[in-house]
Amino acid sequence: MRSMITRIFCLLALPAHAETTLIKTYAISGSTGPELYASIGEKGPLLAGGRRVMAYTNWDLKWTRSYVPNGNACTLVTAVPHLIITINLPKPAKPLSDEIAAHWKAFITGIQAHEQVHAAAIRAMVETITRETVGLTEDNDPQCKTIRKSVLAKVQAANEAYKATSRTFDSKEMATGGNVNALVLALVNGG
Repeated sequence: MRSMITRIFCLLALPAHAETTLIKTYAISGSTGPELYASIGEKGPLLAGGRRVMAYTNWDLKWTRSYVPNGNACTLVTAVPHLIITINLPKPAKPLSDEIAAHWKAFITGIQAHEQVHAAAIRAMVETITRETVGLTEDNDPQCKTIRKSVLAKVQAANEAYKATSRTFDSKEMATGGNVNALVLALVNGG
């Protein structure tokens, strides 16, 4: 019962979190759909393993946590996330003709919407971590050491779930007939 009351109190006392979302662009060249797409392949963000992508959502997450000893136990009473989400998108370095600009706008709007889904999944991961850790109590932990391992395990589980969700989403979007696949084809084929 004490654990339930502590958890409710902690959730009610939870301060707001800090979040920043940044949009970064990288310059690409070309004046046609195929040229723009080829330039994305040459200049897109480089992931671990040397693979280039057309767009990418990255995040940096830090926490301010307050662990409070309570007799022989320890409780995580607050966990305030400080989240920075950065979305990297291609941007033509030079103005495009009206026709190509219209195709580009449809393409980049769709790609940005795709990346916003990744950003939403990151936010959901942070909410899961907060929900599953704030109010967590470890008995026989008066120095608040064991609880940190329990919190880390929940953080790692939430991160793995986020990665799996993200991979599944990307594989569907980029498969033949998927949304990103259709956006690329429309850009390259002119509509």
